[in-house]
Amino acid sequence: MRIGELAERAGTSTRTLRYYESRGLLPARRDGNGHRTYGEDDLRLLRQIRTLQDFGFDLEETRPFVECLRAGHPAGDSCPASLAVYRRKLAELEGLIGRLTDVRDQVASQLADAEAAQPRCEMTG
Repeated sequence: MRIGELAERAGTSTRTLRYYESRGLLPARRDGNGHRTYGEDDLRLLRQIRTLQDFGFDLEETRPFVECLRAGHPAGDSCPASLAVYRRKLAELEGLIGRLTDVRDQVASQLADAEAAQPRCEMTG
């Protein structure tokens, strides 16, 4: 398939595909007329990249998953390098959750203090 069809099937733009190609995430194959050509495996790569990005992975973090698929593995997360990225991302998310929990607790405390304080401000229009 050509770049336009791949972009449509992957739900992205041709510009994005060319960017992925420039970053080495998408293979750059050309037919006799110089047109980019892609197959179903390329669509799988793109779907893996998109799924990971939806989860908050940056583009470079998707590389081990793409390389795992290119190596012929049935899933992009079946290689040690992919698992290492998962572990790092999980630790990052746990840190963010911890910080957000602290902020939530502080906001809840401020709200409780503000609600208990007298007198209350009555806004008039």
